[in-house]
Amino acid sequence: MTAPTAPHDTRVLVDHAELHAALTGLFTERGIPAARARLAADALCHGDLTGLDSHGVFNLTRLYLPLLESGRCHPAAEPETVTDLGACAVVDARRALGLWAASEAMDDAIARARRHGIGLVSVRGATHFGCAGFHAVRAAHAGMIGVVASNCGGQRIACPPGGALAMLGTNPLSVAAPALDGHPFLLDMSTTVAPSGRVRVAARRGTPVPPGWLEDAEGNPVTDPSAFDRGEAFLRWLGGTPEAGVHKGYGLGIAVELLAAVVSGAALGPSPDALDGDGRPHGRDDDIGFFLLAIAPQVLRPDADLTGTTRSLFGALAECPPRPGGAPVRYPGWREAELSARRRRDGIPLPAHLHRELTGLGLLGGPRSGSAR
Repeated sequence: MTAPTAPHDTRVLVDHAELHAALTGLFTERGIPAARARLAADALCHGDLTGLDSHGVFNLTRLYLPLLESGRCHPAAEPETVTDLGACAVVDARRALGLWAASEAMDDAIARARRHGIGLVSVRGATHFGCAGFHAVRAAHAGMIGVVASNCGGQRIACPPGGALAMLGTNPLSVAAPALDGHPFLLDMSTTVAPSGRVRVAARRGTPVPPGWLEDAEGNPVTDPSAFDRGEAFLRWLGGTPEAGVHKGYGLGIAVELLAAVVSGAALGPSPDALDGDGRPHGRDDDIGFFLLAIAPQVLRPDADLTGTTRSLFGALAECPPRPGGAPVRYPGWREAELSARRRRDGIPLPAHLHRELTGLGLLGGPRSGSAR
């Protein structure tokens, strides 16, 4: 093992199966039915398996347990379909844990797409669902194209370009599709330059964030991640500056708000309440809206060879010659698939402080094989 270069680089390897079983047990103890508890554990582990540490077990005590303990999330909630038009439906999640509720909704969308060629499930009354990509890639595994978007309910942490008040959340978006064997295409992104969780991970490690992630009230770059939770810095939209195309990230954030909240009837970020802000992040991520779309080209076009077409598309991209001395060309989702396979086999490297936290909850025993970078 390579020795860590700094205290915040210390990692402890944890067996994936052990971690998954512990999380399943914890969610079950909190009143979540067993099958849904396993699905929630799948969703949470996905972040750590694919390198999206900010959306993995880092959020267990920061986000999900407080949601359950405060009553803002109902452990035994049974989502209710309030509109069903065959190919599309509106569902009230009734404060269910988003980690499993979003996946069940995507599975519903997939079933509708098998019948109609397209399946849309619009969800309101939801809670945080972890990685958008975990839910979108379920469609890819079913041989379909999946699109997932989520607003942040009534939580507001990003200002419009040039604006003095936080009006929107990070509003993630994900698209997934079959690609090369074992390596589905998976785009999973916030519409801000970085999600808030990555900023908080950096703050916990005591490391600066790259210039361009955060800005102060005057639009100047901020690299101190702790300034975000102090209300002294805001997330920048993709593009960052007017010259670099900030309207694109901002516009995508609004598009997600339309798809996820306006369609479903969930809470809006930009609402009259947002104008009462003091310039700092405010509001709560309650009544989140989800947009889950599954598209089955082979149903819409029975003569379609989706497998052959996607193999050709992504195979051509993977065959693109790299720049001299560069790494092989890949597509979004490739690295995540490779990393997930390795971590399932060798263990998930958790930061030492997070391992101590989970051990303190009685979820984990000792490290699997010592420490690692």
